[in-house]
Amino acid sequence: MQQSASTPAKKSGRSGPAKKSAAPAIKPPVISPQESRTALVRRARRINRELAEVYSYAHPELDFENPFELLVATVLSAQTTDLRVNQTTPRLFAKYPTPEDLAAAVPEEVEELIRPTGFFRAKTKSIMGLAKVLRDDFGGEVPGRLDDLVKLPGVGRKTAFVVLGNAFGVPGITVDTHFGRLVRRWKWTEETDPEKVETAVALLFPKSEWTMLSHRVIFHGRRICHSRKPACGACPIAPLCPAYGEGETDPEKAKKLLKYEMGGFPGQRLKPPADYPGKPAPPLAAG
Repeated sequence: MQQSASTPAKKSGRSGPAKKSAAPAIKPPVISPQESRTALVRRARRINRELAEVYSYAHPELDFENPFELLVATVLSAQTTDLRVNQTTPRLFAKYPTPEDLAAAVPEEVEELIRPTGFFRAKTKSIMGLAKVLRDDFGGEVPGRLDDLVKLPGVGRKTAFVVLGNAFGVPGITVDTHFGRLVRRWKWTEETDPEKVETAVALLFPKSEWTMLSHRVIFHGRRICHSRKPACGACPIAPLCPAYGEGETDPEKAKKLLKYEMGGFPGQRLKPPADYPGKPAPPLAAG
């Protein structure tokens, strides 16, 4: 029973059970609206270093064995999750393992295989179209140049940089919805056009960091800094974030918002890399 405020507390010879101390609140960052260019670069690079510690295992979240599989999987990932793509592509690649095989496929059969990813008719047209171009113009090989990749059906700069960075080791910044949202929250840029975002962020970092920076930012956006309700109270870079407070700041409540391995749940890959600390995703039948 709660003691009345007017009733004096009884003294006891022994102390009662210690109260559970609340997690310390994160101090809101103090970032000047007139932040200098030098200060911005320093803050951006510090955020990258912090994310590198939290997501030391950051990686592409699409399952793939070669550049062709990564290219097709990335095209299929539009308007759906990487998890759904990973649950769908094993059957697709088992039947059509090469560009030549996919180029000669029956469209209706491809549509049925990729139906779970959504927009399956348009995506079938894109992946069969790019397979035909690879077969006819590139000897059945995925090119390792940006100018060649963006000429393929369904392939824009974002898809091209995913393939270049992760299949060919060519640095590039992948501006997806997560990346764009976070860099604007962090005030790295106010741009909304993906190419302008890419250009602005590229100027803040050495080229050697571009690919891994993209993975780390996207990981953070999927796990902690969500679009509708970011888990500010569980964010490792909160002291560096101008948008701190847009989401849940209570540490215990924020922990409940964490996703994938951060929240103890399966990740998006059925075949994650060896250093991934979370659980593999279930196949489609088990999902």
